[in-house]
Amino acid sequence: MRVRAIYFVALGLIGLLSSSVEQAAAADDISRRNNLHVQRPNAPRHPDDSFSRMFPGLPSYAPQNDEAREQAKKLGVKEGILDAKDVLTDPVQSITNPNVFSPNNADNPNMTAGVTFFGQFLDHDLTLALKAPILEQTDPRRTTNFRTAEFDLDSVYGNGPDRSPELYDTSNRDIKFKVEKIPGSEGASRKGVERYDLPRDPNNNAIIGDGRNDENVVISQFHLAMLKFHNAVTDRVRKDPAFANRSAREVFNEAQRQVRWHYQWIIVNEFLPMTIGQGLVNDLLRNGPRFYDVADRSQDGVFRNAIREPLMPVEFAVAAYRFGHSQVRPSYRVNFGPAAGSEFFAFVFDSSADPNAPDPNDMRGGKRAARRFVDWQTFFDFKDGNVRSNKEIDTKLSTPLMLLPGAPGISIPGMPNDGIQSLASRNLMRHVNFGIPSGQAIARVMNVRVLTAAQLAELAPFGMEKSTPLWYYILKEAEVFESGRRLGPVGGRIVGEVFIGLLQADKDSYLSANRNWKPTLPSAKRGDFEITDLLKFAGVVPPLN
Repeated sequence: MRVRAIYFVALGLIGLLSSSVEQAAAADDISRRNNLHVQRPNAPRHPDDSFSRMFPGLPSYAPQNDEAREQAKKLGVKEGILDAKDVLTDPVQSITNPNVFSPNNADNPNMTAGVTFFGQFLDHDLTLALKAPILEQTDPRRTTNFRTAEFDLDSVYGNGPDRSPELYDTSNRDIKFKVEKIPGSEGASRKGVERYDLPRDPNNNAIIGDGRNDENVVISQFHLAMLKFHNAVTDRVRKDPAFANRSAREVFNEAQRQVRWHYQWIIVNEFLPMTIGQGLVNDLLRNGPRFYDVADRSQDGVFRNAIREPLMPVEFAVAAYRFGHSQVRPSYRVNFGPAAGSEFFAFVFDSSADPNAPDPNDMRGGKRAARRFVDWQTFFDFKDGNVRSNKEIDTKLSTPLMLLPGAPGISIPGMPNDGIQSLASRNLMRHVNFGIPSGQAIARVMNVRVLTAAQLAELAPFGMEKSTPLWYYILKEAEVFESGRRLGPVGGRIVGEVFIGLLQADKDSYLSANRNWKPTLPSAKRGDFEITDLLKFAGVVPPLN
């Protein structure tokens, strides 16, 4: 059973990461207005699967009323203080001449462009809320999470081969994912290499476990990489003498375990260290979370979620994990084309593009065309000199995110149609709706450095310099304390505690089942496994030269 899904770019990634952008606990009603399909469970795994609070004793940063919501909206408007004011006349110059075209939008030399989209992919693995209105007060415990709060890739595997058979190819001996060739891609690809896409129906709807992973061409191609990664691992397992005579289901189960564990290894050993710092990762692995109560006990000590899977705190889903929105570039080199000089450059979104065009000049998803594939050498570092950085974690968002395509009453896939087109405004308005505490209040509870009113002086006209929306505060502390390279003390701890807490609570994760496990698949470094290793093993990185 599928429903129409709505979402935009995140981050994710950064879902985009940080993402992601317009989903998680802050998603609109995705049961309407989008041609992107998402595998929708008939019900969550448990009746009480919802969102929660990490700091239930703290008040909202502002009153939960229309006046506060309007102030939050104004803070995030286009041409406002969060807008990087990029020059959007040339997607190539936006990358090659940033001092002129993006003078307020600095690159982050510590993270590559693909990290944003990987973060978005992680977000979609953890949260899916079908309704959270933008103009209403929202109760986290009354907002259902239709994703498992685990890094188990249910966004990829759906409900498994029996309950999601449309995702799988069982025509041969083993259970693999369906993928499809892109017609004409040989003429758009270096060395005439044939490229692949997600399986689609006649209307170009992606047939995948979570349709949000077709929201832009990069996240779409990363989902494809995960499908092909599973298929490649399946082939490897079948070649193992121990599995030579095993059933297709036994091979599938072993391949799925290996895929999940290598994916979780990347989260713990690559993504988290660059995002929150190795020191904090080490502390969390040794001592566990201090503030994220996986069992969801209230202040009176009563278990609200005992024996069930963890709940997702809104401080994470609505605020902290939206840090990746500030890392989205205005434009990207999507691929290198068939020859030098024929590269496909595109803005992440172009509000002037025809949404019905079969091959628009931006990166929106839900399309299949010969050139709509990704060369990963731009997005991750394969040591060939082609990689590009993402943007700093700071209080500037790339201008395309400040005016999303769409308008009141006009439905464009993945875009809002309620008249609030700024992603920043939407993020901040959610803080009022969910009653998210201020960044200062959380910093004091954590006993970490607190940003001063002087450091937040730009918020004085909005009356927010002493009680700041958590998302903005997290971006600002990263900018002030970490030079925009990674998250600061509040953002880093919220993200780290949720990630490590979820993995430690999952009895099937490698951290719980076999803490001393090391990756077993081929890699550049023995005993390690990085995103570049995953992409290579999946067979989605054909050589450029």
